Amino acid sequence: MKGSLKQYRTLLITYLNPLRGRVALLALLLLGGIGLQLWAPQILRNFIDLAQTGLEQGQVVIEDLTRLAGLFLAVTLLGQVVRLGASYVTQDVRWRTTNHIRGDLTAHCLALDMSFHNAQTPGKMIERIDGDVNELSNFFSQFVVQVLGNAVLLVGVLALLFREDWRIGLCFLIFTGVMFVILGRVVNVAAPLWKDRRQASSELFGFLEERLAGTEDIRANGGVPYVMRGLQQAVRELFLKTRKALFIGVGFGWGTTEAMFAVGTILALGLGGYLMLRGSITIGAVYLVFHYNTMLQWPLNQLSRQLRELQSASASIERIQELFGMRPQVRDVPRTQADALPAGPLAVQFDGVDFGYEDDGLVLKDLCWQLQSGEALGVLGRTGSGKTTMTRLLCRLYDPTQGRVRLGDVPLDNTCLADLRRRVGVVTQEVQLFQASVRDNLTFFDDAIDDDAIRSVIYSLGLERWYEGLPEGLDSKLSASSGGLSAGEAQLLAFTRVFLRDPGLVILDEASSRLDPFTEQLIERAIDRLLCDRTAVIVAHRLATVQRADKIMILEDGRIVEFGERATLVADPDSRFARLLQTGMEEVLV
Repeated sequence: MKGSLKQYRTLLITYLNPLRGRVALLALLLLGGIGLQLWAPQILRNFIDLAQTGLEQGQVVIEDLTRLAGLFLAVTLLGQVVRLGASYVTQDVRWRTTNHIRGDLTAHCLALDMSFHNAQTPGKMIERIDGDVNELSNFFSQFVVQVLGNAVLLVGVLALLFREDWRIGLCFLIFTGVMFVILGRVVNVAAPLWKDRRQASSELFGFLEERLAGTEDIRANGGVPYVMRGLQQAVRELFLKTRKALFIGVGFGWGTTEAMFAVGTILALGLGGYLMLRGSITIGAVYLVFHYNTMLQWPLNQLSRQLRELQSASASIERIQELFGMRPQVRDVPRTQADALPAGPLAVQFDGVDFGYEDDGLVLKDLCWQLQSGEALGVLGRTGSGKTTMTRLLCRLYDPTQGRVRLGDVPLDNTCLADLRRRVGVVTQEVQLFQASVRDNLTFFDDAIDDDAIRSVIYSLGLERWYEGLPEGLDSKLSASSGGLSAGEAQLLAFTRVFLRDPGLVILDEASSRLDPFTEQLIERAIDRLLCDRTAVIVAHRLATVQRADKIMILEDGRIVEFGERATLVADPDSRFARLLQTGMEEVLV
């Protein structure tokens, strides 16, 4: 529990500091509201004592009583206005802070290594970034208004009780201390249970996302019963863990606090009546003690509820801090300290490169090769030979386990990631589109790219008929599922993205493997234009794809088994590449 409070305090300081002005206004409203709340019972006490004194002395005190009643109504109304203002400012602070947390958490996760993202489903990430922060968002608003506010109210009530009579103040101080000890024990017991509940919720969201994304395949292959069984198991797990957390955290805590509140009421009436009979306090003071006891129960009850919510929020805090604590193995270099990549086509060099994914052994082994600027390399090999992994190193999605990769004679680990990825363009078989406009899909939300430049590239790639059929031109919306686009059109959009960036190195990962012959001709024309005055790495399963390459590399089990000039390898009947061309057995590469 102590660790969660420390983590929560760190988050508060980090994200409330930029909102110091709003927080100061909130504090002012809270203190003003608490002051008015403590003042109102004092007015009622004076009202009661004045009425009793007037009756005993036979005096008419209607004017004074009316004045006190009017003052009480004014204080009560003003208190409501102040509390309304405090609630508004609280919600404003709440959403500003938690939205900043969401933004920072998303940016942090996007900077993490691909190994992290490969281990996470989109559903889990949504739950961790939005669900956990939303849980914390609710606690942010309640903490500021009720925890801090009620803590101040609690201190104020105890101070006024001491002012009324030191014996009353001491009794209720001991009572409050016992309450806090009991509540603290309940929170420590229940906090791990709420963490388990948050994990079960994350697992359920991950399951739903994966299965919904594969609805077509699941239905076509008769997997619906399996999905429903898995859903029932995930929902049951969430139900059981939620029930356990609620039973211990809420049930036990609620029963304990209600019993203690009953003890507090007995203490207020018994002690107040005893002191009044002894003449130590007036009947108005007895009312005041009873009223302050009720007010004391309110902050204690609210603090109890907030501590129960802290049990749930502490799990989210821990998971958020766990994400923030993760560090990418691929370290970015600040632009001011990084080596700049040269302009134009980029030469490529692998110096003794080994690489392996976690717990999978080495995928690439002792790769040593060079590609001059402006040359094209065709990469062949069976599935699993390491072709795509090698291209991921060029994008610096991973760093080599050993050795170094250079672009333009600059070591990749000395480059700024943002600059590197602007200079390396990638086109794969799978084209990721966003639920956004055509303009945003082609520019990756870069407003600096001119619309005329976008249209020029679209027409040059043979997409004019598709573009002219759009209802709103570049403002037309595309769906994330490529709805309304053929495979060829989606592939040409990917080429458009690369043309707009004008990279020095282009990586084509079997970019035309799933197209019809007519569309493939358009793609081939686009490739010819794209490779002009650029270095290229072309990953292929089909021999025809690498006919434009200057050099050929054949990978097998992560090692280079053949590398050389394409013309030289074609002329050598003993080369693997020549034998592949002669037999035409392209299936050996699959």
